[in-house]
Formats: sequence, C-alpha cells, structure tokens
Amino acid sequence: MVAVAAGEFRRTLEQRRDQRTSWERTDEAFFAAGACHILAWACRSVHVAQRPEIVALRLPGARYAMHTYAVVGDWAFDFSGWNPEQSLIEANRQFEGEHRSERLVIGSTLEEFCAEHRHRAPHLFVHDPWPRAVAYVRRFAPVWRTGR
Repeated sequence: MVAVAAGEFRRTLEQRRDQRTSWERTDEAFFAAGACHILAWACRSVHVAQRPEIVALRLPGARYAMHTYAVVGDWAFDFSGWNPEQSLIEANRQFEGEHRSERLVIGSTLEEFCAEHRHRAPHLFVHDPWPRAVAYVRRFAPVWRTGR
C-alpha cells in the first residue's frame, strides 16, 4: 500500500456528531480520521519487541496533532500500512498544502495524549476500538520481516 494522507478520509459533520455513524465507516477511514491515535498505540502493543515510537504531525500554529502514527526505524505505520516515514509525512503535507508540519515524538500514555490533544479516549467510542485496532495492525506484515 502507498502512503495516503489522513485528510483524504476526514469525517463529515454527521460522523463527528454521531459516534455510531463514525464507527460504521471502513477500517481504513476509521483509523485515518478519528482513531489514528488508537491505531498507533495498538501497533506498539502488537510489536512490543520493536517498541514503536509514537509520532504525531501538527500543522504550524495548531495546538493539537492532526495525525498520529507509530514508527520503527525509518518505517511508519498508520491506516495505510507500513510506509517509509518520509513518504507518510510528505503525503500529509501535500494534502494539507503545508510543507512545514511539525513532527512531534509523543512520550506520554494514550490517555495523556488524548487529554492533551483533544482526541477521543478509547472509553468514549461507541464500542471498544482496541480489538478492532489490534486486528487491523495484524493485517500488515512487519517490514523488518518482509524486507520490503
């Protein structure tokens, strides 16, 4: 899969208002916009030995992160699978029309991140997103095993 900008899957106003409608989107759309942070921490839990770093992108002047993903070496994992991190960053920058987005390394827990960046905490979703996120991560072969 090729790195795709998370903004391609932005939630509609109805999806923002209605958690059930948001939940019913495809996995790709759900984890691109609305639950990318859950997916990043799920990746970390699946690949414990590699201890993925959690990274977020933030537009200049923005207070909150716009997209969150996991990183192992030069590889990033988000809804579009494993891609070189620079490809993921570039796809998001081009989509947003912003070439100076800030790369933030997140050192906090998922719960702290949610509070700090105004992202929905796992317990606030209509259903538990964790099993869905773990299953999604497991669909993608780790790049360090495939030699991709």
